[in-house]
Amino acid sequence: FSMTKAAELAKMGEVLTNSQIGGRRNIVINGAMQVAQRATEVTGIGASAGYFTVDRFDMFFSGTAGRLTQSQVAVTDLPGFANALKLQCTTADTSIASGETAQLQYAIEGQDLQQLKKGTSSAEKTTISFYVKGNAAATYTIEFQDNDNSRHNTQTFAVTTSWNRVSVTFDGDTTGAFDDDNGTSVRIQIYLQAGATYTGGTFTSNTWAGVTNANTVKSDQTMFFDSTNRNLFITGIQLEVGSVATPFEHRSLGEELALCQRYYQQSDADTGSGLTGNSFHGHTINTTECIGQAPFVTTMRATPTIVIFGNDGTAGEAHLIGTSDVSGVAASLITATGFIKISKSSGLTDAREYGCHYTATAEL
Repeated sequence: FSMTKAAELAKMGEVLTNSQIGGRRNIVINGAMQVAQRATEVTGIGASAGYFTVDRFDMFFSGTAGRLTQSQVAVTDLPGFANALKLQCTTADTSIASGETAQLQYAIEGQDLQQLKKGTSSAEKTTISFYVKGNAAATYTIEFQDNDNSRHNTQTFAVTTSWNRVSVTFDGDTTGAFDDDNGTSVRIQIYLQAGATYTGGTFTSNTWAGVTNANTVKSDQTMFFDSTNRNLFITGIQLEVGSVATPFEHRSLGEELALCQRYYQQSDADTGSGLTGNSFHGHTINTTECIGQAPFVTTMRATPTIVIFGNDGTAGEAHLIGTSDVSGVAASLITATGFIKISKSSGLTDAREYGCHYTATAEL
């Protein structure tokens, strides 16, 4: 047994310890902000919650007059990453109401979290890491929220004007197991703005407890809407089992896109005279029903909500091939794998060919 062999085995043990082989360490999808199916920039965000640009990362707002622009931006100063999510305050709100909040969120299905062993004596520590920078020094609060058992654990993290990798480890929770299903079991929430409803209690870092809004956010944290100079860049988000933040697990764009399409997908853009790409195409069997097929590119998390679009991009329209769009049309006979009918209460032309584009949403 040579010293060379011993050194090789020692190195292999080090690699295994640092999780450099085996793959699929990162529970987060699209952590490198590669996929943005809906848009690459949306302005005036803040009046309502939703998914706007980068896939799988949504925003929640309540009671704020602040507004921001969210965008997928190119990264040139962080080796290994080409994209980031940028938030830019465009309307300040320095008069903070008690119930006011703004959060960047990421939701996870329970069936993807069973390895955390939550609710058992063997509950695992969990580490969230990400790269972040801003226009100035700032402190925000990150929450690991157990949606199944109404429990949470919160900590703070610092932002500087240079890219910095933040690593936050949450203790294992021996109370309350995650449901083994396709519903929301965890929300990772970064609090950007918070009123007294969220800051008025006692903040205790890295402690599991029943959800109490007043104890969620540290009272002296930065408020994102304090100035229109305020911005935040974030990328490389990783959630993994254990107390060590291992190097970010890069996946191919194709893999990330397919994983994102489990929650949201859309057919290709229309070229004007006909319908192209992954779109619905069918024939009417009477004046109210058109039978065809629109198979999704991957099976979705659940039966999605479908919005259809005609040639000019107007929602609720279908295209009568060779003529014009018809309004008031909706998709039906929808499953997690596709839909096979569009219908209208009246006004379709019998025995004719129709088509439409669509968005399919099955987000958590």
